[in-house]
Amino acid sequence: MKSPPLKSPKAQPSGEATEPPAPQKWRRRKGARPQEILAAAMAVFAEKGFSAARMEDVAARAGVSKGTVYLYYTSKQDMFRALVREGITANLRTGAEMVERFDGSSAELLRLLLGAAVHAIQTSPLAAAPKIIISESGNFPEMAEFYRREVIDVGLGLVMQIIRRGVERGEFRATGGEYAARLFIAPVVLAALWKSCFDQFDKTPFDAASDN
Repeated sequence: MKSPPLKSPKAQPSGEATEPPAPQKWRRRKGARPQEILAAAMAVFAEKGFSAARMEDVAARAGVSKGTVYLYYTSKQDMFRALVREGITANLRTGAEMVERFDGSSAELLRLLLGAAVHAIQTSPLAAAPKIIISESGNFPEMAEFYRREVIDVGLGLVMQIIRRGVERGEFRATGGEYAARLFIAPVVLAALWKSCFDQFDKTPFDAASDN
């Protein structure tokens, strides 16, 4: 008994396009998720306030499920701490490295540090962090304590280090380093609060970096 002949594949009619393969489903790069979640969290905190913000809001802004957010961060406080450490604390470490390497005058070093701080305020959404801390310190005192320890104390210490450097080199007169450091940082804090609260109402944008 002869086997039936094999059927050849049906030829496509001349000029007829073959069906394209189904496109692969786009997938978010897993390594980028923490950064995307943190960026979404900062936007939500700035818009809604820390107390009113919900994990669901952050997940929706990041385009992920609420469960995905909890894979990386256990709470809003956890996200805020990560934001501060990956943004502001990292900038402070860069500033500390600059202080150690700088060979010029202490006055110029202070100007460079101030310029870097103003640039960060003008370009980073983390400029809203002081506003969040001030408005929520009563409800979340542990966050205020964390920000004081991780940001304010480190920043004050860095400025005091430069002032001591200037005094030792005869560039500055001897003065109360801590008070001078607080006076130096005060305009930086005001610039951050102004950008977060009042900048939207300025008829002419205020340039905090201007010498005028």
